Amino acid sequence: MKTLTTTEELAQFCNMARQEPYVTIDTEFLRERTYYSKLCLIQLAIPGDTDDTAVLVDPLVDGLSLEPLYELFRDTSVVKVFHAARQDLEIFFVEAGVFPDPLFDTQVAAMVCGFGEQVGYETLVRKIAKQGLDKSSRFTDWSRRPLTEAQKTYALADVTHLRKIYEFLAAKLAETGRAHWVQEELQMLTRPETYVIDPENAWKRVKTRTTSPKFLAIVRELAKFREAYAQSRNVPRNRVFKDDALVELASTKPGNMNDLGRSRLLLREARKGEIADGILTAVKTGLECPASDMPRVPKKDDKQQVNPALADLLRVLLKAKTESSGVAPKLIATSADLDALASGSRDVAALHGWRHEVFGADALRLCEGKVALAAKGTAVKIVSL
Repeated sequence: MKTLTTTEELAQFCNMARQEPYVTIDTEFLRERTYYSKLCLIQLAIPGDTDDTAVLVDPLVDGLSLEPLYELFRDTSVVKVFHAARQDLEIFFVEAGVFPDPLFDTQVAAMVCGFGEQVGYETLVRKIAKQGLDKSSRFTDWSRRPLTEAQKTYALADVTHLRKIYEFLAAKLAETGRAHWVQEELQMLTRPETYVIDPENAWKRVKTRTTSPKFLAIVRELAKFREAYAQSRNVPRNRVFKDDALVELASTKPGNMNDLGRSRLLLREARKGEIADGILTAVKTGLECPASDMPRVPKKDDKQQVNPALADLLRVLLKAKTESSGVAPKLIATSADLDALASGSRDVAALHGWRHEVFGADALRLCEGKVALAAKGTAVKIVSL
């Protein structure tokens, strides 16, 4: 197992990869103690079974530049293959503002090819590569050096088996004509907004039972302060204060340090210094927010009530479409999508792109009374009216 520790070695391997149709990629990282993931290891493999076709890259070595890898990412003649790519892509986007192009995610492809929802890498290795995986090094500290042989073996297996998995799934997609389905799904993964959390909008991620605009104005300011503080110091947002503490602060509205000291949920470190000052300022700003600027949760349209019978029919239709297409049901339409359709909404993802082809068109016809569902044995058939 070769570990690349110089820019020259990395450039040499990436030049080899640029002569191939694809390269498989994975990363190991830590995120428990930081806001942004700390990249600790990169695994790369190209077609072949010789020792030089799969390598580890140590990004923690002083003087190693990842620019040769980013040049490979920009080379559109080589497919960049990941499994469950989102966290890997976030790392590279934060580090260098670059996305691999073209991208292939075997988890998404496997869902399209009938392997179920959120299928794990280990499952695909077993079912497609007919191999087992040693997962004993899964939760090790990847920032410590030197890496053990067990760690290296585990890490490299994440890209060597991926070659066979990619080749199998790519062939399956070509055979079924569904390659464009996967590409539609991957578009979201290569949008910067997928990975950038604007402190101004951080409040939308906080779950509260209260929808009062005055209350939400304080929540917004507290979440904004917490996100900006966590980003600027690269610490997890929960290390600043947790969501339950945020909601408590929005309810109790502390006006001074003594008030903060009475909080049940606030961490000790947050009751003094910059964090305490930030909390008090955020609460004050929220309390002084003009009514016109207060955030509001959109009210559900009373006229758009869910038709329960239609929702049940849509669920039956989805099950029938899932069985006939082999695609994981949640990838086609969520329960919320079905309820929205049954309430009359047409702003639903299931009505667009490849989903319209698989499910949406018939779902609309069912909603409009143009088709009915009939049981024939264990199958469900669509009957035109």
